[in-house]
Amino acid sequence: MIKIFEVVNGGLLTTVQDLGRQGYQKYGLAASGATDHYAHRMANILVCNNKSAATLEVTLMGLKLIVMKQTVIAITGGNLNPFINDRPAPMWTSFMVNEGDTLHFKGSASGCRAYLAVAGGIDVDVVLGSRSTDVVSQLGGMEGRALKRGDIIRVKNERTLTRRIHGRRIPPDLIPEYLSAINVRVVLGPQEDAFTEEGITTFFSSQYKVSTDSDRMACRLEGAEIAHSKSADIKSEGMFMGAIQVPKNGLPILFQAGRPSVGGYTKIGGVISVDLPRVAQLKPGDHIQFEKTSLEKAHELYREEEKMFKLLKVSC
Repeated sequence: MIKIFEVVNGGLLTTVQDLGRQGYQKYGLAASGATDHYAHRMANILVCNNKSAATLEVTLMGLKLIVMKQTVIAITGGNLNPFINDRPAPMWTSFMVNEGDTLHFKGSASGCRAYLAVAGGIDVDVVLGSRSTDVVSQLGGMEGRALKRGDIIRVKNERTLTRRIHGRRIPPDLIPEYLSAINVRVVLGPQEDAFTEEGITTFFSSQYKVSTDSDRMACRLEGAEIAHSKSADIKSEGMFMGAIQVPKNGLPILFQAGRPSVGGYTKIGGVISVDLPRVAQLKPGDHIQFEKTSLEKAHELYREEEKMFKLLKVSC
């Protein structure tokens, strides 16, 4: 392992994340992983890492690192105003940092979460098949917690770094625009019959505001109440990424990477996977509106996205 960064300030919330901990929800553990899988994977592509290599997920502001050894990094996701020493750092491109440089995320210009990938991949212990941090269960990442001052970030010494990966760029048309009001597509179910016809109409015709109670676990929404046709309670069942749960108060909760393993309230639908990264970039006070789509369309869009990732990876 190579020491690559010393943490001067851990920021609002910075954690080590990969693509998540699979197969353990049945034991009550959250899947965790990058909330914005698109930005996470793009950052890894830029430095020619495996898609599941661990990155740093930086929330809103404050992370400050000192570079301990020259390496190549990439920053994607929300524009949190990253600076190298006294100059703005490039985004959506790979670039060299040198020993003694300071990397500082000064605060959000757009979006909520940025992803910092390092050539070779961030190296922490693998816990139950993943390096992802689960701050609720306190496992994975850096001792199951967010980064703090004095932490040392290491990378795997799997290959010799070369200047070949310096200056790689993501095509402009593949760089998302993070807006404060978004529309996302939803497949109804699995408990859509628990809602009145009027309730489903309300769900699709209303704009919802992101609550200040939102976090990596869930995007809690404020706005028009969704009417149930029967009880909001169901037997607890597995909770999937993007599930939209509607408890007794009629206000939807959109579950994300840090979601609990099970839930006992009715779910009106689920956000399709290709739209979830834009949800991950919403901040408190931003707005979201839902559009109905089909499972077939969701599968088609997913296949197109995976094809695009494979084409980009070929260039490494």
